Parts: sequence; C-alpha cells; structure tokens
Amino acid sequence: MAQIDWYVEGVEYGSCNCDYGCPCQFESLPTHGDCKGFEVVRIDKGHFASTDLAGLHAALVYAWPGPVFKGGGTMQAIIDERANPDQRRALATILYGGETKSEATHWWVYHAMASTAHPPIFRSIQCSIDIAARTASVTIPGIVESTARPIISPATGQPHRVRIDIPNGIEFEQAEIGSASTKAMGTISFELKDTYGQFNILRHSGSGVVH
Repeated sequence: MAQIDWYVEGVEYGSCNCDYGCPCQFESLPTHGDCKGFEVVRIDKGHFASTDLAGLHAALVYAWPGPVFKGGGTMQAIIDERANPDQRRALATILYGGETKSEATHWWVYHAMASTAHPPIFRSIQCSIDIAARTASVTIPGIVESTARPIISPATGQPHRVRIDIPNGIEFEQAEIGSASTKAMGTISFELKDTYGQFNILRHSGSGVVH
C-alpha cells in the first residue's frame, strides 16, 4: 500500500533534562543517564493527504529510563483542541510515526523506542517562540508550562549564543540553543530548571527532513 503523502513545516521549541550541550545530539549518552522532555511545534504549513494542517499546534511529552536508543520509553501527543476530527487523526498518525519511512524522523524513532504510547489528548496549546531571540513561552493547561531564554555566561553575565548544526539529522538541520525551564504535570510528569532548550525550523515529511 502506498504511503500517504504528508508534510509539516513550522517553528519548533523543545526542552529536555540534559545540559545545554545535549550529548544526544552528538551521539553520546544523556547527561544524567535518562531522558525526559517535551517539544511543541507551530505548524505554519502542512497537509496529510488532502487535510490541511496549517495554523495548528502539536506537542509531545516523553521519558526514557536511559538513552532513547535503548528503548523502554513513554510518550504522549498533545494535539490542538481546535483541530477537526480529520486533522486530529492526521496529527496523531504523524506524531506517532505513522505513514513514515523507517527511522526517517525523530517522531518515528521516539514511537519505535517507546514501550508505552499513551493515546493523544486534545488541549488548548498556547505558545510563543522566537528562534532568533532564543525565547519561548508555552502553556498547555494542566499538562505543560515552559519558558526559555538565552544562555547567560557565568563569566560575563551576557547572553551567549550557540547553535547545533546537523546536516543529516532526523529532526532539524540547525538549531539555536537556550536555557529552558519546564514543568510537565500530566500522565508523564517532571520538572526541569535551566536545562537544554532548542529552537528550530522543522520541515518533516514521510521521507524525513526536507532540506
């Protein structure tokens, strides 16, 4: 059966429990041995077959007891409550790695490495993301509260700018890095203070990152 054609393009912000230079991005082990975090994307353009996805938000909350590649994780998608039934089904499929080539996107990998994928929930997702400024504010009532700011140098007290460039990555090509603080209060819960914050353009299709 032919794979359904889909595409998602937008602005993504994410946070995890690793230090600012998240070792996972360098194929190394997570800072504290485990991995927990969340991400949110503002979809500026996108489709799933004939279903338009532009203007919606979607998020993931996740946790693994060790590195992602060792599996045993838990994840849950949060989908914009404004989405109609077709849009909800489409985004749930995409976020859980459906209609995607093997290992082509980080969403596919997350789902493959999760032993528990909770059903998606539908909530109001309020977010403001400024990649250049390295700032973000996210509110998903009762589920996630997150803010981010530039990293402040302990030596100079000034904002420090650093980027991660992954030409063949499965999530982004280039991301600005900041300092994030996140509280997850739903089925998957954790609290993070001044940890890895990531700001990037996301362009995904069923074949992977669109360059």
